[in-house]
Amino acid sequence: MIDTTAAGLEILDWLREREEQMTRLLGRLVVAESPSLVPGSETAALELLTDELERTGMRTRVVAGHGTGDHLFARPRVRRWSGPYQLILGHVDTVWPLGTVRRARTGRENGRFYGPGTCDMKGGLVQAVFALAALHELGFEPAVAPVLLVNSDEEIGSIDSARYIRLLAGGAARAFVLEPPSGPAGLLKTRRKGVECFEVVVTGRAAHAGTNPEEGVSAILELSRVVQELFALNDDSNGVTVNVGTIDGGLGANVVAPEATALVDVRAPNESAATTVAYAIRSLAPAKCGTTITIRTDVGRPPMPATDRNRALFRRAQRLAGNLGLQVEEAPLVGGASDANLTTGLTATLDGLGAVGDGAHAADEHVVVSALPQRAALLALLLLEDTFPNP
Repeated sequence: MIDTTAAGLEILDWLREREEQMTRLLGRLVVAESPSLVPGSETAALELLTDELERTGMRTRVVAGHGTGDHLFARPRVRRWSGPYQLILGHVDTVWPLGTVRRARTGRENGRFYGPGTCDMKGGLVQAVFALAALHELGFEPAVAPVLLVNSDEEIGSIDSARYIRLLAGGAARAFVLEPPSGPAGLLKTRRKGVECFEVVVTGRAAHAGTNPEEGVSAILELSRVVQELFALNDDSNGVTVNVGTIDGGLGANVVAPEATALVDVRAPNESAATTVAYAIRSLAPAKCGTTITIRTDVGRPPMPATDRNRALFRRAQRLAGNLGLQVEEAPLVGGASDANLTTGLTATLDGLGAVGDGAHAADEHVVVSALPQRAALLALLLLEDTFPNP
């Protein structure tokens, strides 16, 4: 059995000596822009990761995307396929359009590294690469083989990669997700709200707004009433949020609108709450004679509850962090969803193992440079654990 205290200090020292290398790799990944909505843009970043992972004793394979960018899968070059494995999950895509890096705040400044995608989540990818490199170079071989999947569509709901994620998670002993931790204290995540999107379509009847408006039935007017009902479904006491994010409709100012549409984002902490609010939305009925309401839905990701096995994995991480001189705590319920929502029903899952920073999806996005080696060391120690929470 490995002495995790001694191993942790050795790994941390090795990583701290390579803090500058970690920062350089992060800078190269940031420049290799990879927006979710531009399939093919991820190629340069995935090639960088491939080169680095191959040096750590991993064998890599590009998985072709279907309507999205490609994904990267990595596994140990030598491993017993009959043995257990553990899953590391990350994403290379960002919300930033091509060209953002030319005008964004980018580079190292006052102990932080700024740039689009640094925190969410290229800093986490750097940590994973160097955690694997530390284990490889220092001769530590995990008893539970690590495999890594880096997708290119997480920011748009993992619409292509979800099937691969579920397939891998279904056979994994545990899953570690490289999303950034919560807040400057770097809180680890064991639970997240689920997300479901609805399209509410109201139809009415068109007519000339000046000549015969009485013959029309305004879908916009009816939708304005429906929007009020939707916002009324917000339930702070049960952690449910309902947001009408966009509305659209009508043909012109001189036409009584025959159709209007609202796109609705719903977040719920558990299946029961999600079912309740979804039923309420699907039950919306028209109040104005001559209008109809059609509801279309898309489940983005199910809720990630704080299961016993997730919390057991967190407690293990907390203990191992102590071996590194770090103090980590559990984050409260997180409103945003991640690929951890997909794995938690299939295996023990710990999220928030990415880079400590702030400003995800914002102009001042950054990571704390000194925390990169620390969090990479924590991931390395988690990968060295030979036991894991029972399902």
